[in-house]
Amino acid sequence: MLGVVRACRARLSEPAAREFLRFAAVGGCGYLVNLAVYVTLTAAGLHYAVAAGLSFVVAATSNYAWNRVWTFQARKSAVVPQGLRAFGVSGLSLAANETLLIGFASVGAGHVAAQAAAIVLVTPFSFLAAKLWAFADDGRSIAARPTGS
Repeated sequence: MLGVVRACRARLSEPAAREFLRFAAVGGCGYLVNLAVYVTLTAAGLHYAVAAGLSFVVAATSNYAWNRVWTFQARKSAVVPQGLRAFGVSGLSLAANETLLIGFASVGAGHVAAQAAAIVLVTPFSFLAAKLWAFADDGRSIAARPTGS
């Protein structure tokens, strides 16, 4: 366990600030894509929870491509395994997003404001999971690395 903590600390002490800013820029674009698709789908009559899921998939696809090439510069890893890890992170983020969206909407928040807040609240988890697992340099989970590295 101590090896995992050390590996995480070392990984986060790298140029993480620059990566986080890039991740935030990609996420900001993804946020706009997500909300634009969401508003379009709900205006077309789709239920807000279904629209949130579909808009999240569109934004996650765009975010994966940009994070692979620009944020984490992780072009050496094979696309399919890396993409599956990234979409796994996105899936967990989607579950958290949907839970928050439905929760906020159930207490009277407007669905657009609820969706906007849910996206922001899920971002820190998304960054850490992307950095430490989905886009890890060698394509392996931090937990799978030997404790001496």
